[in-house]
Amino acid sequence: MSNNNVINGLNATLANAIVTYQKLHHYHWQVNGEQFFKLHEKFEGYYDKFAGIIDDVAERILTVGGSPIGTLSEALKTATVAEEPEVPQAHEMVNRVLADFGVQHLQIGKVIEEAEKAGDRGTVNLLDGISDGLEKDMWMLRAYLKKTDASQKARSAA
Repeated sequence: MSNNNVINGLNATLANAIVTYQKLHHYHWQVNGEQFFKLHEKFEGYYDKFAGIIDDVAERILTVGGSPIGTLSEALKTATVAEEPEVPQAHEMVNRVLADFGVQHLQIGKVIEEAEKAGDRGTVNLLDGISDGLEKDMWMLRAYLKKTDASQKARSAA
């Protein structure tokens, strides 16, 4: 059942999930300001979700005969999501999470295409769920950013 294109794509998905997991932890620990309570909890929910994604994707790689990446350095080399050494303002954290989710959504779509070509329904089923979740999360983050942008403009005008 091994297909190198699918395995490589799954490893890229895994790498992105590992980097995102760490970035979300970083934001969870560092967020402050008036949105602290909302974002602290939201980032925790997201990193918990990514912990599950990491496990599911790694197990899928093993199921299809591959070897999941096993080191942080390997994850950083493979990922298209960058790690975050900075501590941006809360609003910018949300913008960056939204951008990262968008990158991952596109990357996962490419792996789904490869898995469909290979007739790998298990991988397609797994990644469809992850992709759908990211799509919903992106919608919610965009809605949050519209609300906070509107609130900031109203305060500036006052």
